[in-house]
Amino acid sequence: MYIVYGMSASGNCHKLRMVLESLGLPYGWTEINSVAGETRTREFLAINANGKVPVLEIEPGLYLPESNAIMAYLADGTALMPTERLERARVLQWLFFEQYSHEPYIAVARYFRRFHPDPDSQRDVIASKMPAGNRALQVMDDHLRANAFFVGGRYTIADIALYAYTHVADEGGFDLTLFPAITAWLRRVEAQPRYVRMPAQ
Repeated sequence: MYIVYGMSASGNCHKLRMVLESLGLPYGWTEINSVAGETRTREFLAINANGKVPVLEIEPGLYLPESNAIMAYLADGTALMPTERLERARVLQWLFFEQYSHEPYIAVARYFRRFHPDPDSQRDVIASKMPAGNRALQVMDDHLRANAFFVGGRYTIADIALYAYTHVADEGGFDLTLFPAITAWLRRVEAQPRYVRMPAQ
């Protein structure tokens, strides 16, 4: 059985819960509160020297960090990862987009607004994240105007990767009503079999 070391309120961690539930894979969950410094302990650094969640324990003593790498590992050979060469590359394209052009702005703005002990002190940082975050949402919305899902007309880990922080982007101050194709896509994701919500924190 897989073990996830993660923080339930983290989009990067919720991705794994969505994949595991979608595929019906048995797993355990060990809650790690990164905000409280639990990823900086000697014990956690022994499983991920980078000091971040999530980490997947594949078997006792065998660990894989980085959310999108874990998703690709779990989805390999399933309907969530295309087998055709170009479609697989398209999935990777969106995974890289999510980590480079989306998460650093949308997730970070959410973190400062929701989890920072003094959000008001971070107003300038939050404001600096908004233009690039909105650009990323616009790229997604433009794509979704002509496509039901991100790759191949069907639900893949590309959708899961982008859903995780997009569906809570309002917690970072982003107005999703400005992106109607995204809001329609969010409902399509939530209609998938075995969809699981982010646990309330």
